[in-house]
Amino acid sequence: MPAKRPPVPLSLERIIDAALHIADGQGLRRLTMRRLGDALQVEAMAIYHHLPRGKEALMDVLAEHVTTVRVEAEGSWQDRARAWARAGRATLLEHPGVLSLALTKPPKGTALISIRDQTEQLAEAGLAGAADAVRALRAYVFGSVAVEVQQSGWADPDATVRDARTAQGEEEFERGLDALLAGLQATGHAA
Repeated sequence: MPAKRPPVPLSLERIIDAALHIADGQGLRRLTMRRLGDALQVEAMAIYHHLPRGKEALMDVLAEHVTTVRVEAEGSWQDRARAWARAGRATLLEHPGVLSLALTKPPKGTALISIRDQTEQLAEAGLAGAADAVRALRAYVFGSVAVEVQQSGWADPDATVRDARTAQGEEEFERGLDALLAGLQATGHAA
Protein backbone atom coordinates (compact mmCIF):
# COMPACT_ATOMS: atom_id res chain seq x y z
CA MET A 1 0.00 0.00 0.00
CA PRO A 2 1.53 3.32 -1.06
CA ALA A 3 2.17 5.89 1.62
CA LYS A 4 -0.38 8.65 1.82
CA ARG A 5 1.09 12.03 0.97
CA PRO A 6 0.49 14.72 3.55
CA PRO A 7 -1.76 17.54 2.34
CA VAL A 8 -0.10 20.65 0.97
CA PRO A 9 -0.34 23.36 3.63
CA LEU A 10 -2.71 26.18 2.88
CA SER A 11 -0.95 29.44 2.15
CA LEU A 12 -1.88 32.83 0.79
CA GLU A 13 0.01 32.00 -2.41
CA ARG A 14 -2.04 28.82 -2.95
CA ILE A 15 -5.24 30.75 -2.27
CA ILE A 16 -4.29 33.43 -4.81
CA ASP A 17 -3.33 30.86 -7.47
CA ALA A 18 -6.57 28.91 -7.03
CA ALA A 19 -8.68 32.08 -7.01
CA LEU A 20 -7.02 33.33 -10.20
CA HIS A 21 -7.60 29.95 -11.83
CA ILE A 22 -11.31 30.12 -10.99
CA ALA A 23 -11.71 33.78 -11.99
CA ASP A 24 -9.83 33.33 -15.28
CA GLY A 25 -11.59 30.08 -16.14
CA GLN A 26 -15.13 30.71 -14.91
CA GLY A 27 -15.35 34.45 -14.28
CA LEU A 28 -15.16 36.55 -11.15
CA ARG A 29 -18.85 36.04 -10.36
CA ARG A 30 -18.26 32.31 -9.98
CA LEU A 31 -15.47 32.86 -7.44
CA THR A 32 -17.02 32.03 -4.07
CA MET A 33 -15.32 31.06 -0.84
CA ARG A 34 -16.98 27.65 -1.05
CA ARG A 35 -15.80 27.05 -4.63
CA LEU A 36 -12.33 28.25 -3.66
CA GLY A 37 -12.30 25.91 -0.66
CA ASP A 38 -13.31 23.01 -2.93
CA ALA A 39 -10.51 23.85 -5.36
CA LEU A 40 -8.02 23.90 -2.48
CA GLN A 41 -9.53 20.77 -0.89
CA VAL A 42 -10.19 22.58 2.37
CA GLU A 43 -13.24 23.86 4.18
CA ALA A 44 -14.07 27.40 3.11
CA MET A 45 -13.62 28.54 6.72
CA ALA A 46 -9.90 27.59 6.55
CA ILE A 47 -9.38 30.38 4.04
CA TYR A 48 -10.46 32.95 6.63
CA HIS A 49 -7.30 32.18 8.63
CA HIS A 50 -5.33 33.83 5.80
CA LEU A 51 -8.00 36.35 4.81
CA PRO A 52 -9.92 37.33 7.98
CA ARG A 53 -12.09 39.85 6.08
CA GLY A 54 -13.26 37.06 3.76
CA LYS A 55 -14.22 37.68 0.18
CA GLU A 56 -13.55 41.42 0.33
CA ALA A 57 -9.99 40.71 1.45
CA LEU A 58 -9.66 38.12 -1.33
CA MET A 59 -10.72 40.72 -3.91
CA ASP A 60 -8.17 43.19 -2.51
CA VAL A 61 -5.40 40.59 -2.62
CA LEU A 62 -6.23 39.61 -6.20
CA ALA A 63 -6.25 43.25 -7.34
CA GLU A 64 -2.94 43.82 -5.59
CA HIS A 65 -1.48 40.69 -7.19
CA VAL A 66 -2.28 41.69 -10.78
CA THR A 67 -1.27 45.34 -10.36
CA THR A 68 2.06 44.69 -8.68
CA VAL A 69 4.68 44.85 -11.40
CA ARG A 70 8.41 44.50 -10.80
CA VAL A 71 10.81 45.74 -13.44
CA GLU A 72 14.52 46.37 -13.19
CA ALA A 73 14.69 48.66 -16.20
CA GLU A 74 17.70 50.56 -17.40
CA GLY A 75 18.32 53.16 -20.05
CA SER A 76 16.38 56.30 -20.82
CA TRP A 77 13.13 57.21 -19.10
CA GLN A 78 11.35 56.13 -22.30
CA ASP A 79 13.01 52.68 -22.15
CA ARG A 80 12.04 52.33 -18.50
CA ALA A 81 8.47 53.51 -19.11
CA ARG A 82 8.13 51.01 -21.98
CA ALA A 83 9.40 48.17 -19.78
CA TRP A 84 6.92 49.02 -17.01
CA ALA A 85 4.00 49.43 -19.42
CA ARG A 86 4.74 46.14 -21.21
CA ALA A 87 5.09 44.26 -17.93
CA GLY A 88 1.81 45.72 -16.65
CA ARG A 89 0.01 44.75 -19.85
CA ALA A 90 1.40 41.21 -19.75
CA THR A 91 0.33 40.69 -16.13
CA LEU A 92 -3.20 41.98 -16.71
CA LEU A 93 -3.66 39.93 -19.89
CA GLU A 94 -2.46 36.84 -18.05
CA HIS A 95 -5.38 37.20 -15.62
CA PRO A 96 -8.29 38.83 -17.46
CA GLY A 97 -10.74 37.37 -14.96
CA VAL A 98 -9.73 39.94 -12.37
CA LEU A 99 -9.28 42.93 -14.69
CA SER A 100 -12.37 44.58 -13.21
CA LEU A 101 -10.72 44.47 -9.78
CA ALA A 102 -7.55 46.06 -11.13
CA LEU A 103 -9.67 48.84 -12.63
CA THR A 104 -11.76 49.54 -9.53
CA LYS A 105 -9.71 48.73 -6.42
CA PRO A 106 -7.28 51.38 -5.18
CA PRO A 107 -3.66 50.24 -5.11
CA LYS A 108 -2.52 48.82 -1.77
CA GLY A 109 0.54 47.17 -0.28
CA THR A 110 2.94 45.82 -2.88
CA ALA A 111 1.05 47.58 -5.68
CA LEU A 112 1.79 50.93 -4.02
CA ILE A 113 5.43 49.96 -3.61
CA SER A 114 5.52 49.05 -7.29
CA ILE A 115 4.10 52.46 -8.25
CA ARG A 116 6.65 54.20 -6.03
CA ASP A 117 9.49 52.17 -7.61
CA GLN A 118 8.29 53.05 -11.09
CA THR A 119 8.07 56.74 -10.19
CA GLU A 120 11.58 56.70 -8.70
CA GLN A 121 13.06 54.88 -11.71
CA LEU A 122 11.54 57.34 -14.16
CA ALA A 123 12.62 60.36 -12.08
CA GLU A 124 16.18 58.99 -11.78
CA ALA A 125 16.27 58.65 -15.58
CA GLY A 126 15.42 62.34 -16.00
CA LEU A 127 11.64 62.44 -16.27
CA ALA A 128 10.25 65.55 -14.59
CA GLY A 129 6.74 65.06 -13.22
CA ALA A 130 7.32 61.30 -12.96
CA ALA A 131 4.32 60.79 -10.65
CA ASP A 132 1.96 62.37 -13.21
CA ALA A 133 3.57 60.32 -15.97
CA VAL A 134 3.11 57.09 -13.99
CA ARG A 135 -0.59 57.88 -13.52
CA ALA A 136 -0.91 58.47 -17.28
CA LEU A 137 0.97 55.25 -18.07
CA ARG A 138 -1.17 53.19 -15.67
CA ALA A 139 -4.36 54.68 -17.11
CA TYR A 140 -3.17 53.88 -20.63
CA VAL A 141 -2.18 50.30 -19.76
CA PHE A 142 -5.43 49.56 -17.92
CA GLY A 143 -7.57 51.11 -20.66
CA SER A 144 -5.67 49.42 -23.46
CA VAL A 145 -5.97 46.02 -21.80
CA ALA A 146 -9.68 46.54 -21.14
CA VAL A 147 -10.27 47.30 -24.82
CA GLU A 148 -8.17 44.31 -25.92
CA VAL A 149 -10.04 41.94 -23.59
CA GLN A 150 -13.33 43.32 -24.89
CA GLN A 151 -12.27 42.93 -28.53
CA SER A 152 -11.03 39.38 -27.94
CA GLY A 153 -14.49 38.27 -26.87
CA TRP A 154 -12.97 36.69 -23.75
CA ALA A 155 -15.63 38.12 -21.41
CA ASP A 156 -18.57 36.92 -23.53
CA PRO A 157 -20.16 34.11 -21.50
CA ASP A 158 -21.13 32.27 -24.70
CA ALA A 159 -17.67 32.51 -26.28
CA THR A 160 -15.10 29.75 -26.24
CA VAL A 161 -12.19 32.20 -26.33
CA ARG A 162 -9.41 31.13 -23.96
CA ASP A 163 -6.92 33.97 -24.56
CA ALA A 164 -7.65 37.62 -23.93
CA ARG A 165 -4.98 38.73 -26.37
CA THR A 166 -5.90 39.78 -29.90
CA ALA A 167 -3.81 39.51 -33.05
CA GLN A 168 -3.48 43.27 -33.39
CA GLY A 169 -3.42 44.03 -29.65
CA GLU A 170 0.32 44.28 -29.21
CA GLU A 171 0.77 46.44 -32.30
CA GLU A 172 -2.01 48.80 -31.17
CA PHE A 173 -0.59 48.89 -27.66
CA GLU A 174 2.88 49.83 -28.91
CA ARG A 175 1.48 52.53 -31.21
CA GLY A 176 -0.49 54.07 -28.34
CA LEU A 177 2.49 53.81 -26.01
CA ASP A 178 4.66 55.63 -28.57
CA ALA A 179 2.07 58.42 -28.73
CA LEU A 180 1.85 58.69 -24.94
CA LEU A 181 5.62 58.86 -24.53
CA ALA A 182 5.88 61.45 -27.32
CA GLY A 183 3.19 63.47 -25.55
CA LEU A 184 5.08 63.32 -22.27
CA GLN A 185 8.23 64.47 -24.07
CA ALA A 186 6.41 67.28 -25.89
CA THR A 187 4.72 68.63 -22.75
CA GLY A 188 8.03 69.13 -21.02
CA HIS A 189 8.02 66.11 -18.72
CA ALA A 190 11.55 65.23 -19.81
CA ALA A 191 14.27 67.00 -17.87
